[in-house]
Amino acid sequence: MKVQKQVFKFLFRLTLFISFVQIGYGNQSQGLNDSGGLLSAKQHGDLSFMLPYEGLTAKLGKRFVKGHEQFDETWVLAPAPGVWGLGPTFNEANCVGCHPKNSRARPAKVGEEIEKGNVIKLGYRDGDGVVSPAHPWYGDQLQNRAAENRVPIEGSANISYEYTQFIYPDNTSVALKRPVISVKNLNFGDLDDSTIVSMRIAPQVIGLGLLEWVSDQDLLEIAERQKKQGLSGRPNYVVDLETDRLVIGRFGWKAAQPNLKQQTAVAFHADIGATTFFFPEKNCPKIQARCRELPSAAKCGGQGGCTGNNFRPEVLPSRLKNITTYLQALNIPKRRISNPEETLQGDVLFSESGCASCHVPTLVTGVNTLTKELRNMAFHPYTDLLLHDMGEQLADHRPEGTANGEEWRTPPLWGIGLVNEISGGLGLLHDGRAASIEEAILWHGGEALSSRQKFVNLSKSNRERIIQFINSL
Repeated sequence: MKVQKQVFKFLFRLTLFISFVQIGYGNQSQGLNDSGGLLSAKQHGDLSFMLPYEGLTAKLGKRFVKGHEQFDETWVLAPAPGVWGLGPTFNEANCVGCHPKNSRARPAKVGEEIEKGNVIKLGYRDGDGVVSPAHPWYGDQLQNRAAENRVPIEGSANISYEYTQFIYPDNTSVALKRPVISVKNLNFGDLDDSTIVSMRIAPQVIGLGLLEWVSDQDLLEIAERQKKQGLSGRPNYVVDLETDRLVIGRFGWKAAQPNLKQQTAVAFHADIGATTFFFPEKNCPKIQARCRELPSAAKCGGQGGCTGNNFRPEVLPSRLKNITTYLQALNIPKRRISNPEETLQGDVLFSESGCASCHVPTLVTGVNTLTKELRNMAFHPYTDLLLHDMGEQLADHRPEGTANGEEWRTPPLWGIGLVNEISGGLGLLHDGRAASIEEAILWHGGEALSSRQKFVNLSKSNRERIIQFINSL
């Protein structure tokens, strides 16, 4: 019976492949049903971002399970019972609070407080016009929660939207909204015009291991190829805190982190307030005296005392390792193609519009992978992991690493058609402003302006084919 199933599966794929070629699908898109290569799962639905790679060894499987448990685990303020290390100021008490079911955070609605995976990033422009990615009083991220009755929150924020109407040449229209952030309840001074305020929404966390394993050389070759197409894609160069070397960044909206371990440590520090060997100091700007004076859980003993002098990170290295393995080993849902001919036509239009130049369909892992079976494996994330100038309308004017205020990393598109179902709302782009794929495309500017214009000039039916294709990824 097992052999029969395998034969049927092979014949089905062969038949599908032949039909793709016959209708002009082209060799670029062959085999893209398995978006994650071996890390692909056929299950869809609201748990489809949480499934492990079936080829894990027993040791890695145990680490995956432990990492999943620790990803969901709620942190507390010492010396309360639970996992110590929350705060003194923070945004969320666990990883899943920002990434529900490993998906994207639900975008904040009008009048709602910005929380639960929606955060406020801050920057500061000094008198000489030099921009820093952190505010001297509030740091790089506004903390809206704190140790109750012991430390004041930094502040909070609400969101509203400004609407504009985009009209196509065929006179159909789409409402586009831009977030307007209202910061309030500030406890360490008002923000003036020198402060840069922007919002970030937590993205889905599938496929991160595959993106980590692509070689630097492959990314540099993509950047060189794009130059010949008139594009300016380039890597962000950031510091690897373990080696103190300047390396290519891959993770975050501006590719500001070089690997998953450091990205996880950044999230613990910025969102939960927990220390690591990467970030041993509490997330407390100098002006916030009560935040700095609250004893660190790293110095607390097992009986509730907090007077120790030896540093022990609140996030132990084993926890970072477990969560990193968990994120590396998550499967990617297989594509969902209900109408092959329409979807494949959308794929062709996607490429002809220039979208595939930055949303590169296929990347290949290198040799430093979780298991040897995953080495030199093609997968299909639709990203180049490079920075691109996306124009003034999307600019946040805040640098990160070598990325400037108009540059953003090309986000992967895989799984995008499932996000609304899993998260209970769709908020695309860095601040969640786009409630649909169409809206996200219409916000593209800068070096993506040409591709956007090609999309705009298509007939309504062809625009819908592109959207249907992207939803299938």
